Amino acid sequence: MRFLGFMVVSSAIALGACGGGGEKATDTTTATPAPATTDTAASAATTPAAGGGTAAAITGKTHEVKMIGDDKGYRFDPADITVKAGDGIKFIMVSGGPHNVAFDPATIPADVKPQLMANMPNQQAELSSPLFMNPNESYTMSFANVKPGQYPYHCTPHLAMGMKGTITVQ
Repeated sequence: MRFLGFMVVSSAIALGACGGGGEKATDTTTATPAPATTDTAASAATTPAAGGGTAAAITGKTHEVKMIGDDKGYRFDPADITVKAGDGIKFIMVSGGPHNVAFDPATIPADVKPQLMANMPNQQAELSSPLFMNPNESYTMSFANVKPGQYPYHCTPHLAMGMKGTITVQ
């Protein structure tokens, strides 16, 4: 009986240690225009990225793209979107996570990469947003100071299932 009690207490301690203790992630955008918003949006606006670019604030419209996984498949809605330099995109996790927003570094021109990286706070890997697990979590990034062109993007966990699109910056 003592062994069983010991195992219950040990399990509770182990689970408590793994629980993280942090706040549950929710919509991480702010009400005022920002370069790219997540929990560290304020620091992202002033911290240069490793590639040499400096985060640039959204000066135009913020477009919404939904991240969806359901019986119809995994997709961004809309997958292909056209924005103007200075606009932003708010990616909203709807269902079927985990989802993220990622650009293949091999497809991004060398002169665009530093600015795109600067406009993506909290990268989990090069040109890759954090993973979003819960409905209504969001990730907003700026396309200010990003050279006009077409930039393919994808969801890393669902790339093999066709979850990809193209952002065209005018």
